[in-house]
Amino acid sequence: MDIDIIHGYLRQSYWSPDIAREVVERAIDGSICFGIFDQAKQIGFARVVTDKATFAYLADVFILEPHRGKGLSKQLMKIILEHPDLQGLRRFLLATRDAHGLYQKFDFTELGNPARFMELHRPKA
Repeated sequence: MDIDIIHGYLRQSYWSPDIAREVVERAIDGSICFGIFDQAKQIGFARVVTDKATFAYLADVFILEPHRGKGLSKQLMKIILEHPDLQGLRRFLLATRDAHGLYQKFDFTELGNPARFMELHRPKA
């Protein structure tokens, strides 16, 4: 994985503005990571935080702007969902502001009972 590309994108994203490089490195180290490459250059990324038994959380999904509209996000999702460590999970979560249509194609739905979910959100951590 190209940490420079990943960090460069994430620090400008709506979900992790100004994130520190060392935080990105730790997040990558604790996740199953997926990359999309054009030749040797990374153009897409996603990571999954999981216990590999019951639960997973999909995070930091992106395709660089010049490469969008080519079906790469769908290809990335297919690869993620077929990964052997992500089979048989009871719950697979994600959060998105603007890509609902993509994830719905892979059977993700809105939370069935959002009142059951809680969060401890520390955006400045």
